[in-house]
Amino acid sequence: MLVLRLLNVVAPAYFLCISLVTFVLQIFVFIPSMFRDPSTTPLFSPALLHGALFLFLSANALGNYVLVIQSSPEDLGKDLNLGKGPEVADWLDGSRSPGSALPSTHFCRLCARVTQRHDHHCFFTGNCIGSRNMRNFIMFCLYTSLACLDSLVVGMAYISATLSMSFADPLAFLTLLPHSISQFFSGALLSSEMFVILMLYLWLGIGLACAGFCCHQMLLILRGQTRYQVRKGMVVRARPWRENLQEVFGKKWLLGLLIPVLNVESNYPRQKEK
Repeated sequence: MLVLRLLNVVAPAYFLCISLVTFVLQIFVFIPSMFRDPSTTPLFSPALLHGALFLFLSANALGNYVLVIQSSPEDLGKDLNLGKGPEVADWLDGSRSPGSALPSTHFCRLCARVTQRHDHHCFFTGNCIGSRNMRNFIMFCLYTSLACLDSLVVGMAYISATLSMSFADPLAFLTLLPHSISQFFSGALLSSEMFVILMLYLWLGIGLACAGFCCHQMLLILRGQTRYQVRKGMVVRARPWRENLQEVFGKKWLLGLLIPVLNVESNYPRQKEK
């Protein structure tokens, strides 16, 4: 438990450091290198267009990241009537799964909070993912993967121009790291260039992980399930996939796709009140 609590503190700091490094490289290294072509008009120059795209992706990723943390499961548990008795005590210490008395709720030992429609505990946000912040979490994963893909493509273009190398060969990217390490220790490669090359592989790993997690999460939503329910083998009532999507994303899903906003249209609380 101590290791998990330590990871719950280190992981968000690690993510913020990676985000800061990516922002600095994009703004002060990659985008200025695009101004070398004087033939393009200032309004439609690749640097300005790419800068606007990167800021859009970064703003959505960071905005949804903040909203995931802001939509704390603790807020959901303040008005939850836990009742009294040995059954509640067993549920709080984790020895009993949520049953009919406490439907679709879960008490997380790590953050000591109650979550409705608990999915999992995210270490990179230091928060549990549930009914209220699920949409923001999916949007965070989506825009993080897109921002990493954008940084990867622009970073490869920067390395290609700086080192006068071509990535036309599919194996060029796979052999880039070992070849760069040998050049770095032989003194033929600068430390700044080696750092950018290492960031390329880091962006690739984070981008693929976020994209895969986002796709897996969307599949569970279409089925009306959560990761916690799948892990515990809980049976859920079959519903149309449109209802499952609307429960998570709400009716104004397009607004949440373009800008980071709180999901206040979840159908789950209204179902609980009926």
